[in-house]
Amino acid sequence: MARSISGSKGGGGKTRSSDTPAASGSAARDFRPSREDILRYIASNPEKSGKRDIAKAYSLKGEDRLWLKDLLRDLQDEGLLTKDRKRLIRRGALPHVVVLDIFSRDAEGGLLARPTERATEDDEFNPIVSIKQRRDASGPAPGVGDRVLAKTFPTNDPTGPAYTARVMKVFDRQREAVLGVLRVGHDGTFRIEPVERRQAELVVEAEFLNDAKPGDLVEVAPVRAGRYGLPRAKVLTVVGSLTSEKAVSMIAIHAHEIPHIFPQEVISEAEAVKPATLSGREDWRDLPLITIDPADAKDHDDAVFAEPDMDEKNPGGVVATVAIADVAAYVRSGTALDREALKRGNSVYFPDRVVPMLPERISNDLCSLKEKVDRPALAVRMVFAADGRKIRHSFHRIMMRSAARLAYRQAQTAIDGAPDETTGPILETILKPLWAAYEVLKRGRNARQPLELDLPERKILLKPDGTVDRVIVPDRLDAHKLIEEFMIQANVAAAETLEAKKQLLVYRVHDAPSLAKQESLREFLATIGLSLARGAQMKPAQFNGILERVRGEDNEALVNEVVLRSQSQAIYSPENLGHFGLNLRRYAHFTSPIRRYSDLIVHRALIGALGLGKDGLTRSEEERLEDISALISATERRAMAAERDTVDRLIAAYLAERLNDTFDARISGVTKAGLFVQLPQYGADGFIPVSSLEGDYYIFDEAGRSLFGERTGKGFQLADRVEVRLVEVAPLAGAMRFEMLTDPKPLPGSKRSFHKAKGQKSRARASQSRRGSNRRR
Repeated sequence: MARSISGSKGGGGKTRSSDTPAASGSAARDFRPSREDILRYIASNPEKSGKRDIAKAYSLKGEDRLWLKDLLRDLQDEGLLTKDRKRLIRRGALPHVVVLDIFSRDAEGGLLARPTERATEDDEFNPIVSIKQRRDASGPAPGVGDRVLAKTFPTNDPTGPAYTARVMKVFDRQREAVLGVLRVGHDGTFRIEPVERRQAELVVEAEFLNDAKPGDLVEVAPVRAGRYGLPRAKVLTVVGSLTSEKAVSMIAIHAHEIPHIFPQEVISEAEAVKPATLSGREDWRDLPLITIDPADAKDHDDAVFAEPDMDEKNPGGVVATVAIADVAAYVRSGTALDREALKRGNSVYFPDRVVPMLPERISNDLCSLKEKVDRPALAVRMVFAADGRKIRHSFHRIMMRSAARLAYRQAQTAIDGAPDETTGPILETILKPLWAAYEVLKRGRNARQPLELDLPERKILLKPDGTVDRVIVPDRLDAHKLIEEFMIQANVAAAETLEAKKQLLVYRVHDAPSLAKQESLREFLATIGLSLARGAQMKPAQFNGILERVRGEDNEALVNEVVLRSQSQAIYSPENLGHFGLNLRRYAHFTSPIRRYSDLIVHRALIGALGLGKDGLTRSEEERLEDISALISATERRAMAAERDTVDRLIAAYLAERLNDTFDARISGVTKAGLFVQLPQYGADGFIPVSSLEGDYYIFDEAGRSLFGERTGKGFQLADRVEVRLVEVAPLAGAMRFEMLTDPKPLPGSKRSFHKAKGQKSRARASQSRRGSNRRR
């Protein structure tokens, strides 16, 4: 139901029209700002555009704050405002922290930039940003062609750029460089086959090869081209041979500008580090902590132990201990190691390699909790009641000695009744108490009701030559769930402790789904006969109820997929928004400092707040937490994109020899241009253009996540299981095109949706030719 959005009708007060907030005082409280006032204020104050900031600026209290909350929600529903973490921004406006591409200079020599990504997916807003040059800035100066991370500030100049910006970080590689493979054309010319799907092919003259050979992966820079023919380029660097092992991940590393070679200064600093001593630490080497990790793990940054609570006031309770590698003892703030770790943000995991955040001397040696070896750690001891509630916890800086190194399957097999020579001696004393503690923690998790999506993850296994051997779906074991729940509780304890000490930190936040996404989900559920309540703040339990209703049904995979897509993206932030998916009020990443910079920041914050040493969070770091959060959120997204692209290229190369073969597939995406399909056996994605769908005019129904025929009402919907034929593969780009073999099916609500879709959704004419008999199965 639409709410009133005018000042006088929304809450019974008067509306004051003004460009600036009223001065504080009793007279100001007789007025409420108009919609236009609020929008102007948000545009002019990007750093202070949260709900509390606006209420303070206009001296709104009590019922006026409730009125403001409703007004802001209405403005979001109308699409005039959107959320960027805890701030509100005008739709189409730039976030306060954004990635920019510098493309030119103004008449006075100043740098001009545009956002790397559009402000919104469905609008063309791409404002020009003027870069503020700072004489006192350290690090490399930005130039034309550079990509930068910057803070933006709106201007009031109607004739000049809409924004100015201050550069926070210059990314390494200039954007005019193109990554591709050197080939020899049929006419004998040297050509570059780009790795990016939308990049045009380039020609390289022999004098500009720079010792590159056919089959080499190279970086090239476009040069001035003539009026006719393909554009020209020159080779800048030879990355390596595409025929070599690990070449596919190298494409992603270079395409996404992931730092993968440690500077000599960083290596030297890591080699010079001395092992930590017992000084200033509690001696916990007699506590039988153990590590449980993947079988092929090279670094071990977490260890666990549990035992019954002997306190008679806590019957059935347990004491759970989590110890995490003390990376802060070796990676000090402001050092070369620290600067490189922040630059990388996180480790990146490919099927054939890992690009670590820290050098091996740190990650695989000094900080790895090796079996029977003394290692420094930051530990949290947590006491839980029998119902899974955490009663109390405490942090300790310790020296530990891992009693055993186990793989997930190895630990699970022991619990299931088949211990080996390693797990047998510790089954009764260590493993069974751990599983008993997990049963207690599970009760707390069940009471909390986090979001429970059923989306199996696939893992690619490679042959020695780096090509795909097979794709598997690893079993989800209780051993995995045990470690996951112990780590979640340790992360919560870290956030709670730092909040209690009033210490600034980096939270891991996951906001609730936006109102627009909730409405989109509600419309979709209506097409399959399910409802979603309006009004009250959504809780994970409501989504779980929907998932439970479709468990075992034909549309189970579809609903899981749509619910996932309705969720917000998790990010890092110094402001606490809570974690919606885990249903937690406060949450901070603490348990993986070897591979995530966010966790290193939390470790330093704990060390400083609890007086555990002199290597805690510095004042300079506290002042930069917003910038650090934005940077590591960006590096996380970069890593995810690179990992996904590598999988696409590996699978495309693997299937390149199977042209015209048929596959079982599932529709993984629906757009007005066509259908994305995934091959469940391989986890690979491809595309079916709408123009190749036969027998009808197909209309895109956004609410129903479907394409349906105008004449028949039959079509295809997200998560449908279909049969497809592979008709085209571009291995270098990781792209595959398929042909639909399955007949369209009747879609519930498609006729009803037609009038809504007409005039709003794109219609594509399908080919009218009939399928050959060989295409029917």
